[in-house]
Amino acid sequence: MDMTDLFATRAGRMKASEIRELLKLLDQPDIISFAGGIPDPALFPHEAFRTAYAEILGGSSANAALQYQVSEGYLPLRRWIAGEMGRIGIPCDEGNVFITSGSQQGLDYLGKLFLSPGDTALVTWPTYLGALQAFSAYEPRYDRLSPAGGNMTPDAYREAAAKAGGAAKFAYLVPDFANPSGETLTLAQREAVLDLAEELGIAVIEDAAYAALRYSGEPVPPIAALDALRSGGVDAGRTVYCGSFSKILAPGLRMGWIVAPRRLIEKLVLTKQAADLHSPSINQMVVHHVAERCYAQQIERTREAYSARRDALLAALERHMPEGVSWSRPEGGMFVWMTLPESVDAVALLARSVAEARVAFVPGNAFHADGSGANTLRLSFTLADERAVTEGIPRLADLIRRAIAA
Repeated sequence: MDMTDLFATRAGRMKASEIRELLKLLDQPDIISFAGGIPDPALFPHEAFRTAYAEILGGSSANAALQYQVSEGYLPLRRWIAGEMGRIGIPCDEGNVFITSGSQQGLDYLGKLFLSPGDTALVTWPTYLGALQAFSAYEPRYDRLSPAGGNMTPDAYREAAAKAGGAAKFAYLVPDFANPSGETLTLAQREAVLDLAEELGIAVIEDAAYAALRYSGEPVPPIAALDALRSGGVDAGRTVYCGSFSKILAPGLRMGWIVAPRRLIEKLVLTKQAADLHSPSINQMVVHHVAERCYAQQIERTREAYSARRDALLAALERHMPEGVSWSRPEGGMFVWMTLPESVDAVALLARSVAEARVAFVPGNAFHADGSGANTLRLSFTLADERAVTEGIPRLADLIRRAIAA
């Protein structure tokens, strides 16, 4: 029996992640990879995690760590997160905090809650591939969100959404050191997003996965903080803030969170009860234990390492890349976004790069909702050691030079 005939229509929109496939290349020792946007495991606080597991499982909390948990999440962890949110200008309490199994689960839940088939999600061009994967399962259409300004008026967005048979539901964006572009929105651009959302009557999903990884420049308030000031608090606002422990502590525990109005949190709780009941109790307790003791130190340690790698990569690009190639100069995060001459297709270039130069990257079309951006690519610098910069970038630059000349 071919069960594909029984699949729901949404199954046709589920596609493999190009990044997940590229991660398989990391197992080949001769490949220099700028592909996977993954943290450096050498920076994980291994000893802090060993201590946390030992203390929790060896003490009075062992039974609770191995037992079912409330769907909202472990209360002490939610209170700790609420304190951190207040520190960055988002005043809330544990009732506004919801624990997810990684921030990716949060995006999936938000897509499920907001999107009916034919509804519109506003996303940047390019945007985070994982968000497109999460939202696409719920059969939306995408419209282009341009925080820097464009020719789309609120009426134009509204009319386009209605013509597609639905309504605009939210704007999704990564305002700090975006994946994949590395760009950071200015204060004026963040205010403009809120203005548009207010006129359209839609939510704003602020993906803050990289917000703590600033290496230069001045911090900009989170959109959720600006919204709270406008509306009089988180519960009266329209912004859903998605955070993650993956980039600072470790991704393998799959711990993320959402801060949102209580009325949305209530629906997220019901969604989680139907999906997996709750995120793993022991992982929540361990993350709380480690975060309380060394979160700030981990941020500084990670910033120091990645800042140096960003600088080394940018310097290598400046030295070796041919004329006609441009790239972003991010103030933080994990990525540099490169634009090639329009005649160069990054997908075709990747195949040649792996075969000839033994260098991997992510083609940029994967990050565009309409499949455009064929002449763009993403480089991750989190694992870019000296060999990657001194050997990999010259190889890639030579390949690009030949592709331009062809």
